Amino acid sequence: MTKFDGKSCLITGAASGLGRSTAHAVAAKGASLVLTDIDDAGLRRTAAELRSAGATVHLAEAADVSDHAAVVELAGKVHAELPSVDVVMNVAGIATWGTVERLTHEQWRRTIDIDLMGPIHVIEEFLPPMIAAGRGGHLVNVSSAAGLFGLPWHAPYSAGKFGLRGVSEVLRFDLRRHRIGVSLVCPGAIATPMVESVDIAGVDRDAAAVQKAIGLFVRHAVTPDAAAKAVVRGVERNRYLVFTSPDVRVGYYAQRYLPLTYNLAMRGMNWGMQRVLEQEGVLRAR
Repeated sequence: MTKFDGKSCLITGAASGLGRSTAHAVAAKGASLVLTDIDDAGLRRTAAELRSAGATVHLAEAADVSDHAAVVELAGKVHAELPSVDVVMNVAGIATWGTVERLTHEQWRRTIDIDLMGPIHVIEEFLPPMIAAGRGGHLVNVSSAAGLFGLPWHAPYSAGKFGLRGVSEVLRFDLRRHRIGVSLVCPGAIATPMVESVDIAGVDRDAAAVQKAIGLFVRHAVTPDAAAKAVVRGVERNRYLVFTSPDVRVGYYAQRYLPLTYNLAMRGMNWGMQRVLEQEGVLRAR
């Protein structure tokens, strides 16, 4: 069992969405907090909310996790106050979708820099001091259903999230001797601000068909607070795979034990998505 009470917890992406809700959830369990996000104003709001609720926020510092130098600077400020943190939670991320003929190099690079290299930068700077402290601890990496399944148009996002899954799979064994647990969170749909900021290459986001699809996604999605509770529960029980909704759990076991069904489902989703977008005329010219 991993206990949050009395532990210090670093959370990236804490300005909004799952990061913000996770910060509130672990604070309610008695953890003190170190918070970061690229959104300085949103980060300050989250820190103010937590402090007004009685939580201890050691530091709330804006940083771009894709910038290694910025993470090194953040770690220096944190470790000047705390020799090490007890729990590291890599929550920050972005989503980029599109087909290979429409995606730009910049979209591929930015997505992987944030979704994969960002967590790696945090791991580089915060895990060695945790190991040296010898108190054990926990590492939480937020992947996605796109880190498990071949969802249509998700190649850049899956590149980052599958990569983070691989890093986590190795570290769950490497860190065991240091009594540091690892949890890989694989959310499905969560109603966060990222829904409105997904970069979809070659698609008119203002088109009625796209807005309808976004509305369906939000209605199907769990709230950030519900997802955060699932994350906290998974960490407390030292689970490696943490699902925030039952559909992803079902899909994971179908992929493992019913591969033909999984293959047909992925093909059907891909065909259906392409057909709808083409019929509705929302694909921009290449």
